Amino acid sequence: MAAFFSNLAAALPTALWVGRILLAAAAVWVLLRCGISLFGNREAPEVWGFVSLSNGARYDLTHWENMVGRMRSADVRVNFPSVSRCHAAICRDDRGQWTVYPVNHSSGVLLNGERALGAASLKAGDCIAVGGVEMYFFPSTESDEAKVARRRVEEQQRRHTSQAGTLVLVNLCQALLFLQVFLTAQAEDRLPIGVAFGGLVLLSWILYGVYRAAQRSAYELESLVFLLISVGAAVTAAYDPGSLYKLLITVVMGMVLFLIMSGVLRDLHLSIRARWPVAIAAGALLAFNVVLGERIFGAKNWISIGPLSFQPSELVKIAFILAGAATLDRLFAKRNLIFTILFSAYCVGCLALMSDFGTALIFFVAFLCIAFLRTGDLPSIAMMVAAAAFGCGIILRFKPYIADRFAAWRHAWDYAQDIGYQQTRTMSAMASGGLFGVGPKDGWLKYVGAANTDLVFGVVGEEFGFLLALCCVAALVIPIVFTLRCAAAARSSFYTILSCATAAMLVCQMALNVLGAVDLLPLTGVTFPFVSMGGSSMISCWGLMAYLKAADTRQNASFALRLSKLAPQQQKKAAPPPKARPKAAQEGFFADRPDIPVDEIFGKEEDK
Repeated sequence: MAAFFSNLAAALPTALWVGRILLAAAAVWVLLRCGISLFGNREAPEVWGFVSLSNGARYDLTHWENMVGRMRSADVRVNFPSVSRCHAAICRDDRGQWTVYPVNHSSGVLLNGERALGAASLKAGDCIAVGGVEMYFFPSTESDEAKVARRRVEEQQRRHTSQAGTLVLVNLCQALLFLQVFLTAQAEDRLPIGVAFGGLVLLSWILYGVYRAAQRSAYELESLVFLLISVGAAVTAAYDPGSLYKLLITVVMGMVLFLIMSGVLRDLHLSIRARWPVAIAAGALLAFNVVLGERIFGAKNWISIGPLSFQPSELVKIAFILAGAATLDRLFAKRNLIFTILFSAYCVGCLALMSDFGTALIFFVAFLCIAFLRTGDLPSIAMMVAAAAFGCGIILRFKPYIADRFAAWRHAWDYAQDIGYQQTRTMSAMASGGLFGVGPKDGWLKYVGAANTDLVFGVVGEEFGFLLALCCVAALVIPIVFTLRCAAAARSSFYTILSCATAAMLVCQMALNVLGAVDLLPLTGVTFPFVSMGGSSMISCWGLMAYLKAADTRQNASFALRLSKLAPQQQKKAAPPPKARPKAAQEGFFADRPDIPVDEIFGKEEDK
């Protein structure tokens, strides 16, 4: 018997090495399945109505805010000298009400022959004249929307990848990670490890069940998130197993926040109205942190209340993006951008006072994204960047330790025993880990300061291999790229700005963490989303994921979009209804306008 256990112990390192190979293969398989499901086909655009010019030209309205003008990027391009570049906008709210906004207030628009210098409600068959050019507006009917929804669901079902199958693969990765840390852990550490990984498996299926009960069909982003969290749990298990309980609690809190935010984002009006209380609360939280915050590792970015401590800046990320994107009630007022600039300057200034310059840089990148999407004015963006560079010069002058980090950048080996200590150890550890790692037991980078947060990319690379570390990067890049792809077809510019700013923030944060750890960028001390240990970061990342999910325009994909007119099973069985001629055309609205080819636009009555 003693010989048997001796042989078993001798074979354990080889078995764990094989397990790490299987882990990398399973992670790559998860990424491939999610990528195929997300990028396998392009969704047909949602058509919410159309306008018809007197020459018979038809422009489908595929967004909730549609610009009318002479510029090339206009949704309804009217290339006529009397029409301004941005003459008017035709907008829809989430309740289906349409409004026309004259952007060129000096000339306005003519609505059914009457001049409108402000916002005016639209109805089917209304005549809108911009610069003397007439167009007729028709919103989509319920049958039209149901037909589009049916076609989108059918296209999705033809190229369907089983979400449950992908989740099973994620569970396989979780099981392999569990075995890596459980079999090499101390006896007293095995209980929190088992509870944490068992809890993550259970939570992944609970969230999947919530999606299925709510008739939501997409679970790719959530599967990738649970893969990242599981890798982070394995790092925490090898570093501080007692923290796994806190990790599990913050994952639950993040999931609840994710679901609540997804529900709130369904209501465009509620989301926009929330910006003021959210911005005020975020400003008060930062001010409180500046005055009474606790300084840890040089940055005064922590608040401690009894045994609990958290980073307000992580939670302010959610408020910052919402306040910058929620400006649609005064869509064309410049004061909205002024508010965004002032709020951004306040947040970045507070972070600078706290010496949290890494997070300040992330906020600034998100602000640049919001400002560009709001204005499209590259010269102004360049001036902001120049002003920020000037501010960085002043910071380097009065904050010597920041200058030291820049001095070590790309010269870490010259300062291997002081300011380049963390980067050189990270690069050495990753080199020793190879493709499949040395295992949690033999890893030594976890004993270096901030290894489980700032250097977590190096810890993953050393313990589980460079291939799995790259999979973690890809697991975050895939949702971001998919979000940017969906943003162009988003229903409202609110969702576009929301998702693109979130993508910019997450990309910047990941790049600073990964590239800073290997000396390709200065080390700034920010977390790797979902992988680095930290409850505030975990909750914040779940909230930001709700913004990414809101941009998913696939049929019945997320909670942020309302269910289609028919349930998916009904859509598959129901026959498509005939295309109805709008009421205005039925009543002879165009009888006195023989130049409008009504039959070509709507079809002949005898064909119905």
